[in-house]
Amino acid sequence: MPLRLGIPKGSLQDSTVQLFARAGFTIYVSSRSYFPSVDDPEIECMLIRAQEMARYVCDGVLDAGLTGQDWIAEHQLGPGTNHALVPIADLIYAKQSFGKVRWVLAAPEDSPFRTAKDLAGKTIATELVRVTKAYFDRLEVPVDVEFSWGATEVKPPVLADAIVEATETGSTLRANRLRIMDTVMESNTQLIANAQALADPWKRTKIENIALLLKAAIEAQGRVGLMLNVERANLPAILALLPALQRPTVSSLSDELWVAVNTIIEEKTVRDLIPRLKAAGAQGIVEYPLNKIVV
Repeated sequence: MPLRLGIPKGSLQDSTVQLFARAGFTIYVSSRSYFPSVDDPEIECMLIRAQEMARYVCDGVLDAGLTGQDWIAEHQLGPGTNHALVPIADLIYAKQSFGKVRWVLAAPEDSPFRTAKDLAGKTIATELVRVTKAYFDRLEVPVDVEFSWGATEVKPPVLADAIVEATETGSTLRANRLRIMDTVMESNTQLIANAQALADPWKRTKIENIALLLKAAIEAQGRVGLMLNVERANLPAILALLPALQRPTVSSLSDELWVAVNTIIEEKTVRDLIPRLKAAGAQGIVEYPLNKIVV
């Protein structure tokens, strides 16, 4: 039986499919089907909203899936939650960037609210209802938390006094004249699995291999490989210029007076680094892309 894998439908869908492509899995998504095809016969994919992923993995409908820590927390704060959900890997990527998402408490710029305590007795709109309630309970601030079906940022001040909303850059909040007051939680994508699926040795190995490849693809993001030849006499000067992931690899060439150097560097540094390497005596400099780095 193939591994049943949940792919988050919605804002994370495209970035997840792209991440899998870098990891070596081609997922074909059709607008007419919730069952994408994948070029691995051992995997069966299903598109599930990130908000529901934890429940379906927990219930065993899916063996594994990708969703945010925010929706995992929202699920775990629900009634009757069991412990069948197991986190496998942190995958730091979001819909716009390779970073974390913040759920923030925000209110209109011209409102009198400056801290969460100022919102006592007020109405908060959010999709992340249970986490938001838990946040205000910890602060001992009584508020009315209402579920928002979307477009949450347009609700203050008419439909709500403040909101708790996810943001990567804060630009949408600023565009709607909202001021961030506090961070309720940070979230990033996680690969999660069902405990019963992990009890199956084949499924556990498959899930762990997927996690390894996804993490390797994220590790390679923004990095490139660089190789070059240099005379041994100039090697110290070259090594002094090279920031390496671990250490540059230095290999002997057929000409004993020359060596080959291979390293991994941040792509943004290449433009300035290559002329300096050339000036220090490097020859045959080759930059090449990386899909995966296993550390």
